[in-house]
Amino acid sequence: MSSFLGVLTFVSGLFIIDCMKEEKENKKEENKTQENTQENKEPENEAQSKKCEEGEEEKKEKENKKENKEQEYLECWKRERAAFLNYKREEMERMKKVVKFANEELILNVLNILDNIYIAEKELPKELENNQWVKGILKTKNQILDFLKKQGIEEIEALGKKFNPCFHEASAFIKASADKTETIIEEIRKGYLLHGKVIRPSKVKIAK
Repeated sequence: MSSFLGVLTFVSGLFIIDCMKEEKENKKEENKTQENTQENKEPENEAQSKKCEEGEEEKKEKENKKENKEQEYLECWKRERAAFLNYKREEMERMKKVVKFANEELILNVLNILDNIYIAEKELPKELENNQWVKGILKTKNQILDFLKKQGIEEIEALGKKFNPCFHEASAFIKASADKTETIIEEIRKGYLLHGKVIRPSKVKIAK
């Protein structure tokens, strides 16, 4: 009986030892599996991290390209706007000049009528100076002068001035003293400016 208990105890001990060995080996396998899993995860995490970094760089690059494109469009718009404003300003100036000098031909015709009135006034006999009809003609002259003034007409000064080819047209030369050389001594036909522009030079005689 005691021998049987001893054998049973021995067998039970062997079984317990085998169970412990198996458990130990299972733990080793489990640890090894965890280590392998961890090792596999690390490259995977690195790849994921690298992929995220590349994604961020690509995103930043796209944003920079977008910003550059927007800036390019803005600069282009600014240039086009400046060009348009310059064109508009130039057109406004041109239109002002067109309007300003639109009546030039009409005014020249009026000046011819005024020339005839001046000639008639110059040749007017003394006995007709107080004639009502003559006074009416002279009143018309003043009305024409007022109209021309409102249109921007100015008379060019000539008599007693030095000859200037920009404003005067020499029709004759008259001998005179040396101190009067190139001085205008007679005005044959009046000259006029329209807004500062010569539309008809004065026709004059100058000293030689």
